[in-house]
Amino acid sequence: MAKPHTSSDHLAAVQLLLCCTLLVAFAAPAATAASAPAPSPAKVNMTWDVEYILWAPDCQQRVMVGINGRFPGPTITARAGDVVRVTVNNKLHTEGLVIHWHGMRQVGTPWADGTASISQCAINPGDSFTYEFVADKPGTFFYHGHFGMQRAAGLYGSLIVNATAAQDEPYRRDYDGGELNVLLSDWYHENVYAQAAGLERKDKHFEWIGEPQTILINGRGQHECMLGKVTRYHRGIDRYAKTCVRGKEAKLCRDEERCLRRSECGPYCPESQCAPVVFDVEPGKTYRLRIASTTTLSALNLQVQGHELTVVEADGNPVEPFKVTDIDIYSGESYSVLLTTNQKPTFYRPGAFWITVGVRGRHPKTLPATAVLRYTNSKFDWPGSAPPQTPAWDDIDHSKSFTYRIKALKNNATTKTRPPTSAAVNRTIVMLNTQTMVGGHVRWAINNVSLALPATPYLGAYHYGLQGSAFDAAGEAPDGVPEGYNVSRPPGENEGYAARLSDRVYELPHGALVDVVLQNADMMREKASETHPWHLHGHDFWVLGYGEGRYDAGKDMARLNMDDPPLRNTVVVLPHGWTALRFVADNTGAWAFHCHIEPHLHMGMGAVFVEGVEKMRELKVPREAMMCGVISTSAAVVTPAAPRTPAPAPAP
Repeated sequence: MAKPHTSSDHLAAVQLLLCCTLLVAFAAPAATAASAPAPSPAKVNMTWDVEYILWAPDCQQRVMVGINGRFPGPTITARAGDVVRVTVNNKLHTEGLVIHWHGMRQVGTPWADGTASISQCAINPGDSFTYEFVADKPGTFFYHGHFGMQRAAGLYGSLIVNATAAQDEPYRRDYDGGELNVLLSDWYHENVYAQAAGLERKDKHFEWIGEPQTILINGRGQHECMLGKVTRYHRGIDRYAKTCVRGKEAKLCRDEERCLRRSECGPYCPESQCAPVVFDVEPGKTYRLRIASTTTLSALNLQVQGHELTVVEADGNPVEPFKVTDIDIYSGESYSVLLTTNQKPTFYRPGAFWITVGVRGRHPKTLPATAVLRYTNSKFDWPGSAPPQTPAWDDIDHSKSFTYRIKALKNNATTKTRPPTSAAVNRTIVMLNTQTMVGGHVRWAINNVSLALPATPYLGAYHYGLQGSAFDAAGEAPDGVPEGYNVSRPPGENEGYAARLSDRVYELPHGALVDVVLQNADMMREKASETHPWHLHGHDFWVLGYGEGRYDAGKDMARLNMDDPPLRNTVVVLPHGWTALRFVADNTGAWAFHCHIEPHLHMGMGAVFVEGVEKMRELKVPREAMMCGVISTSAAVVTPAAPRTPAPAPAP
């Protein structure tokens, strides 16, 4: 038995250490500033209680999922290289939860990615789990629930990573006015459990979730009225559209029952949870707007009345700056834009301007959201004109024009602009997106397969060598569009097409260079095709190009952008078109790749990449993240699986 330490032992140790320190100090030359060790990473520590709350984000109170009693969740602010440590206490009582840190690559910590059944078990009611990961790069990010449809229930917030002094951001000296955070979302009055039940009904009983009731800016919107003047354009969206009436708020604000407890007192009361978002700015300054979208369904368009926007960042990566009057933003995307407050007050624009956010890509039934950009020298609190119209929802050329202009920043020292050449590609996976029927249920499928996640997380199954009993490991997910498939016809009109459920994955050797082509097609209705924003966990990828119709490697490969493709973590595939991307599979783990539209993922529109199988046992996976499914009942969990024979290195 070891002898216990005593206080005298500690004192002797301290004296010895002090003596050695003095000897070293006199014997060694003074350390210069250049040789001083780099400071250790700072830690950002937070503790969250995730629980059901009553909240009125659009002046209509509903049950939501909140964090520490509030919505949206707290903004996390860190510096690149900081360690973020968040202890999540599940107080939902009846359901599990996980939280995904959207845009964080989780190198070395794949279990902290926050994807139920892929990277970890759901946190059970009453349990806690601590996420700890490195904020590995500067940029504009966010976090959200990734279990069931909890993102649609309000479980999300902003994650801002600032550059260190050594890194700097290439556009940091281009703005002197500070930063404005703009988190966009859409909001449904029907709860997510009813939405999910409708999506899962069979045959003709299927119920789509429909269009949202409200668009929210920083968690605030107005459902029954608009902040600005209602025009013919707005009544074309909602024939009953009206302007929120000011002047009644004094009476309503005194109604403690409605305002202070229920917060249904209207948008103009100071205590209201749906009060207008107002950004106060100084004239003659340039500001950075950090804009992110965590919408359930909606593609959005944002513009700031009377101001140009210069796009400088996309998904945490610098881009070649370009000027626009408005931006399209899809669910899962984030941007930084620079805005200069150079407008002179006029009678109609008295130093206050509308920020307008409207729906794109779908016939809107939701009124645009509005916020206010207000100069500090303004004589009025409110804009004097009607909010500007967003571009026509079906103007696909407008969307393409913006999307195609996003290029990597030239001569950027912090980001590799050019991707490896096509000759070095080890594997190409073509993914055909189709809407189809599987067992009487409406599903989305990739290459005739609709993703159905297993009870056991893939990461744990590989780590403990239980693939065969945890999911269907007899083969990989299908790789390529069926020969002869006509992407311009619905699935039912393609002979031999039959979709099925599957939990198979794609296995990628560590370091492989992978091309993915997302191929859009007709839905179950002829000439009907939707826009899908696809998000890859654990990586950034190069967006090599977009095209119309069916992808043809013979002719389309030659016109891919190999000079300055942007790095992204989310990319859009447009109606009746394709999108090509490239990434390096150098991050050991199990990574989701899916459409970021919440009901589409719920209906099976996703895939899983498992990378570096031979290196899985080297991971220090926390047991508490994996104790579910077959792992919880298997004796094999005592030790990780024996290592596989290393796969041959990909050819250069």
